[in-house]
Amino acid sequence: MNDVNQAKPGPGGPVLLFDGECALCNGVVSMLLRSDRDGVLRFATLQGEMGQAWLKAHGLPADDFDSLVLVRDWESADSAYLMRTDGLAVALRAAGGPVVLAALLRILPRALRDAGYRVVARLRRRLFGPWKVKPLGRPEWPGRFIDGSRT
Repeated sequence: MNDVNQAKPGPGGPVLLFDGECALCNGVVSMLLRSDRDGVLRFATLQGEMGQAWLKAHGLPADDFDSLVLVRDWESADSAYLMRTDGLAVALRAAGGPVVLAALLRILPRALRDAGYRVVARLRRRLFGPWKVKPLGRPEWPGRFIDGSRT
């Protein structure tokens, strides 16, 4: 699996699609923003116009917000993408995020990781509640959201 940590910031870089209404998902995005000092990753919500268009163009369900999707190269029409824990692991490595979590995701078999992911996805709103919009920590961060969802 090729990592995206060699990618440069810009229109052709990796984009993480996430549930914009989920507190846990937004917390993960905030953690990735803090970790990604080079600004490699960009973000869009699954519910937003750009996320919806991408999902439909790639034959993925446009009403399933339980899976994050890492699009390796947003500008490429046939770009590879990774879902659930595969996408999270690559996003963590690209951002220089928590090394222990990235290593754990790499070691555990995908079936086990994704089973755990699905359980958390099903319970996340009960456990963490809905997302309450908060100001982003740094003035450059809103520009990392390609759909303007956090501006």
